[in-house]
Amino acid sequence: MNLLADESVDRQVVERLRREGHEVLYVAEMEPGIADDDVLARANAREALLLTADKDFGELVFRERRLAACGVVLLRLAGLPPERKAEAAASAFADRGDDLRRGFAVVEPGRVRVRRKA
Repeated sequence: MNLLADESVDRQVVERLRREGHEVLYVAEMEPGIADDDVLARANAREALLLTADKDFGELVFRERRLAACGVVLLRLAGLPPERKAEAAASAFADRGDDLRRGFAVVEPGRVRVRRKA
């Protein structure tokens, strides 16, 4: 799957998804410190699903009605070690795959919720 990982995502998550065959561009490697609006624009330009641990993207997508063309996956895994976060993210993509596209998904320990765009 084509992903753009925000710099809020742990490097271990990015590396694990790459090992599992996903194409992952990582903001921390490309342009650290860019604004959330720019991250969202880059994901849209690359037709990539945005992967983030930053809840501000929910605000952009739902309250401000900013377009997330391919969708957003929010990792709500605070407090877990990076390796467990990587496992949870990899499991979400393996189990739910295309369900994650074109919506707003929240990955939590033991659960994935997907809200489709209206």
